[in-house]
Amino acid sequence: MTYGRAQGHVHASEIIVTTTNDLEGFRVIKHLGMVRGLTVRSRSVLGSLGASLQTILGGNITLYTELAEKAREEAYDLMLQHAAERGANAVLAMRYDANEISDGVTEVLAYGSAVVIEPRS
Repeated sequence: MTYGRAQGHVHASEIIVTTTNDLEGFRVIKHLGMVRGLTVRSRSVLGSLGASLQTILGGNITLYTELAEKAREEAYDLMLQHAAERGANAVLAMRYDANEISDGVTEVLAYGSAVVIEPRS
């Protein structure tokens, strides 16, 4: 793995992400600010109908679970792209947030602090 922008461009797939404020065995050498990924998703008419049927039967509503997972994955990937554009090789304190914009339309936000880290010596 490349640590630091001076050593080369970091690809989004190489970025370390953690929900903690620090990373054991590494030290932050540069703070690059907040990075985020935002996606807005809506349920399809057929998906809503299928989910309504699952609601009647009870249990896990898999259609909504799949929609939520895809939205989180897309927001996460966008956050990683934003971090890579800034030259980060790690994102600390990563979080998700979601809000319903209107009936059946939800925004999902992935965000965290973009940093450059290097192994502790």
